Amino acid sequence: MRLRVAALLLAVASPAAAQPRDALTIGITQYPSTFHPNIENMAAKSYVLGFARRPLTAYGADWRLTCLTCETLPTLENGLAERETTPDGKAGMRVTYRLREGLRWGDGTPVSSEDLRFAWEAGRNPATGFGPSEFYRSAYELIVVDPRTVTLRFDRVTFEYNSMGDFQPLPAHVERERWQADPRTYRTRTAYDTETTNPALWNGPFRITAVQPGASVTLERNPVWSGEAPHFRRITIRTVENTTALEAQLLAGQVDMVAGELGLPLEQAIALERRTGNRFLFHYQPGLIYEHLDVRLDTPPLDDVRVRRALLLATDRKTISERLFAGRQPVAHTSVNPLDPMFDPDVRQWPFDLARARALLDEAGWTPGPDGIRRNAAGDRLSLEFMTTAGNRAREQVQQVLQGMWRQAGIEARIRNEPPRVFFAETLSRRRFQGLALFAWISAPESVPRSTLNSDEIPREATNWSGQNFGGYRNAEVDRLTQDIPEQLDVPQRREMWRRLQAIYAEDLPAIPLWFRADAHVWPQWLEGVRPTGQLNVSTLWAEEWRAK
Repeated sequence: MRLRVAALLLAVASPAAAQPRDALTIGITQYPSTFHPNIENMAAKSYVLGFARRPLTAYGADWRLTCLTCETLPTLENGLAERETTPDGKAGMRVTYRLREGLRWGDGTPVSSEDLRFAWEAGRNPATGFGPSEFYRSAYELIVVDPRTVTLRFDRVTFEYNSMGDFQPLPAHVERERWQADPRTYRTRTAYDTETTNPALWNGPFRITAVQPGASVTLERNPVWSGEAPHFRRITIRTVENTTALEAQLLAGQVDMVAGELGLPLEQAIALERRTGNRFLFHYQPGLIYEHLDVRLDTPPLDDVRVRRALLLATDRKTISERLFAGRQPVAHTSVNPLDPMFDPDVRQWPFDLARARALLDEAGWTPGPDGIRRNAAGDRLSLEFMTTAGNRAREQVQQVLQGMWRQAGIEARIRNEPPRVFFAETLSRRRFQGLALFAWISAPESVPRSTLNSDEIPREATNWSGQNFGGYRNAEVDRLTQDIPEQLDVPQRREMWRRLQAIYAEDLPAIPLWFRADAHVWPQWLEGVRPTGQLNVSTLWAEEWRAK
């Protein structure tokens, strides 16, 4: 009888045990404002598209540049990159890329040189609104060598010559006609947003098969993918903008993992790990993630550097990091992370100094009123609009702490938050915020901050709101440095230019630096192969390596 029961139990248990885990549900806190790879920069979009498309090059978890859709990374040594003189007599470069054999869009159409040509043509037209604009301005010619090979000619020599960043193939057979009809309105008519599940848009190991706007994205294996076959049959990405609700879904098993790139705040993950023990795998990844306050610099009173300095002096960043983030998020002095090879350890620092903050505000003409809030000679209150992404518990908590700290200096902060898809796509991109905006920039190693600091990158209607200089910062020397640093191949000289850029940043405060973030990745015990990068290129770009144990 015992044998029969044991056999029966084994027969019942074995099929379930034998069933492989071939589906994965991921929780993130933001939903993409667009699915077009070249329009608007948003971490949620980068994370989702990492499963479904591949750029030419990317920086891996080791922070080294590698080919994703190209066969060989061009270098001066292998001859695929060459110095040359431009038709205008300037020093330039010629860089050749060959697409990997067998790469196809989801409808079976080969990814070709024409797809790169179309992306280049659209990017060169400022009405399209592609970013970064400097790349397309500098790449003055694209030569189709054969169906899989293109040569780009640049009007300058840069140390980043073989990093293509966001330049990637776009399906010309789907998108070119839409773009040619009217480049200015293309961003609202692109198939990436009107036909997101069209397989012809995707060339990665997965393709998007369903979307629920604001809620979820479903991806399934791309049957024509020629690279390493992905383990998972289906990936579901759920957007839960409230981090408390996201944690609840994780504990209830409604999501298998929380993406570190867009997941639980650090202190929330630390507390969760203490409570749950070994139920999940926790990984804390420090990286090039700069939490800061963007500042509307062309609007009083923030156009006065004394007010910006007073804000920073009245902010006890060290205490915030220790009490809210267990000291895991180091205080930032500029946008350059100490992990970056170009960091200057001697850059000016602004320690917490409430008395000095008050003195600066006095000097700027802001004196305390009867309610403690300062006023100028005209009677205007020192009151600043303060925005961030609604539902992010850590940021909302930081807002409240900063609001209290600044009030001690006589500064009123009026909190007004928005859902991430509105905050990033409309309020920031179109420069509709009026005071301070709390969010993070994620960069690649030694990434020159041209798009956030150069005055040419201030979003405006003429460029269809491309650019990331949301604060409207203008500084002629910074314009020159962000133009010249990439062109300096001599490392010691480039380091000196970086030192000067950081010195100006620390003095001018085009943004208010807070800290460098560590991402908290929460995975199920059975998941392996995820490699967080700690920089701009998300882990999903290598999702075909993810496995269930």
